[in-house]
Amino acid sequence: MRRYAGLIALVAAERLAELAVARRNRAWASRNGGIEYGARHYPLIAAAHVGLLGGALLEARRERFVPSIGWPMLALTASAQALRWWCIASLGKRWNTRVIVVPGMPLVSRGPYRRLRHPNYVAVIAEGVALPLVHTAWRTSLLFTASNLCLLKTRIKTENKALGHTNTPTPPPR
Repeated sequence: MRRYAGLIALVAAERLAELAVARRNRAWASRNGGIEYGARHYPLIAAAHVGLLGGALLEARRERFVPSIGWPMLALTASAQALRWWCIASLGKRWNTRVIVVPGMPLVSRGPYRRLRHPNYVAVIAEGVALPLVHTAWRTSLLFTASNLCLLKTRIKTENKALGHTNTPTPPPR
C-alpha cells in the first residue's frame, strides 16, 4: 500500500507540474488574444481528477494488490503519462488544462495530433481506468470513468466548437 501511495503522490506531483505549465501557457495565450471557452465545466473536471486520486488511495486501503491486474495497469498508467507529455510537447505554448484558443493560429498536426484529434483525452481515459486498478480500486475506476466520459463529451464538444470557429485546419504533411 505504501508503494501505491507513492505512485498516487507521483501522479499528484505530475498534475501540479501540468498546472504550472498551464498557468504559464494561459498567460502567453492571454497576451496573444487567447479566448477561453467552457470555463464553467473546468471546475468539474478538476474535481473529478482530485476525486480520482483521492478515491483510488482510499479504496486501495481496503483492497489487495493483484499482480496479474496491477502490473499491466501500471504499464498502462505509465503509457498514459508518456502520451500526455507528448501532447504537451506537441502543442507547446498552446497546450492547457483549459480550452483557450488564440485566434488565427492553425491547428497542430504534429506528434500524436497527426493521427488523433484528441490524443490527450485518450491519455486521460486510459489513466482513469488504469491508475485505480493498479491496486484493485475498481469502484474508483468505474466511477471516474463514467463521470469523466460525461465531462469529456461536454469538453470535446466545446473544444471542437472553439477550434472550428477560430482556426483553419492545416493539411497534414505529405
